[in-house]
Amino acid sequence: MQAFRISGTAPFGSQRQKFSMDIVASSSDDAEHRCYSIIGSRHKANRRTIKIESVQEIDPRTSSEPMVLNAFRDQIEAAGGTIAPQEEE
Repeated sequence: MQAFRISGTAPFGSQRQKFSMDIVASSSDDAEHRCYSIIGSRHKANRRTIKIESVQEIDPRTSSEPMVLNAFRDQIEAAGGTIAPQEEE
């Protein structure tokens, strides 16, 4: 499994907005499929209305997405922790 960052535009409500999401998948095609599935189920958007602009493989330590951090927690701990800065509340 690998970590991917997907960015593009999708209809959220009555307007189109840019999005970026980090996903754990086995390949870039699988990551695109998961992105379509997640956005479609959360926002009732059809696959043809979602425009994916880029799919990049990333270092899991740079992500702040809980699903990515959980999937790679052993590797992140062995490497010395996350690279992404912690946000203050």
